[in-house]
Amino acid sequence: MSHKLIIIGSGPAGWTAAIYAARAELQPIVFEGEQPGGQLITTTEVENFPGFPEGIQGPELMEKMKEQAKRFNTEIISESVETVDFSSRPFKVVSKGKTYECESVIIATGATARRLGLESEEKLIGHGVSYCATCDGFFFKNKNVVVIGGGDGAMEEATFLTRFANKVTIVHRKDAFTASKIMQERVKKNPKIDIIWNSEVIEILGVDQNKVTGIKVKDTKTNVESEIQTDGVFAAIGHVPNTKIFKDQIDINEKGYIVTQPDSTKTNIECVFAAGDVQDWKWRQAVSAAGSGCIAAIEAERALSEQEDNKS
Repeated sequence: MSHKLIIIGSGPAGWTAAIYAARAELQPIVFEGEQPGGQLITTTEVENFPGFPEGIQGPELMEKMKEQAKRFNTEIISESVETVDFSSRPFKVVSKGKTYECESVIIATGATARRLGLESEEKLIGHGVSYCATCDGFFFKNKNVVVIGGGDGAMEEATFLTRFANKVTIVHRKDAFTASKIMQERVKKNPKIDIIWNSEVIEILGVDQNKVTGIKVKDTKTNVESEIQTDGVFAAIGHVPNTKIFKDQIDINEKGYIVTQPDSTKTNIECVFAAGDVQDWKWRQAVSAAGSGCIAAIEAERALSEQEDNKS
């Protein structure tokens, strides 16, 4: 049996695609993956998603989207996709050794923020540890925060956070940034930003209080350890798009993101679409991911309709 549409991933892009596709009677199947709900599962308070004036917990928002998709008879499989074959139609999607065939695919597997790899970091995610200044900066009004990183992303995060925080401290393990010159100059000229060079964060403090109270850093040249008080830690060391299973199957850029056509979610393979953070390295917002999920579902429905028309 060949299905009309399979959606791989269950973040804002995946669930929005499912809602639109199900209402268009494409009878979509959603593979939830290893982390159902995507990055929002690790976000405590979401205040910038339209329709929730009081804010909403990230996991609750994802559960509401899931329930909405189920309402329109989306089939949900709580498994990860292991391999795909886009070389011919019907496409093949394999999970737990079982092969599913389909006429179209929407890839919405998202991206994962690079972690520092600290046990204390994992325990304080959502309690002062964040990977998105645009998402969480508002919660640090008149507080002190730390940004970890040295690329353009770190410079952007630090600059954005100065709108809210009293002081932003950038901690970088080397003695020079890798960011573009213009971004570096912007940061260095900002009176609210301090820079600590040659320092590696080895622990985030405050686990016993369930909130960030500071960081412990080690000088990469002298190995001397010291502590810095802070109310928040923003790790800005990049994102990794979840595209491993699609390599050699679809066009992927040098950063690992799936390439889509301009103003579209279409990939280089007809009837394979990509939505959300798996193809969006720039904006990475829940609402923009949801928007691209909507576009992917509409484009999938139109593509399948055109093919039906051509057959008749």
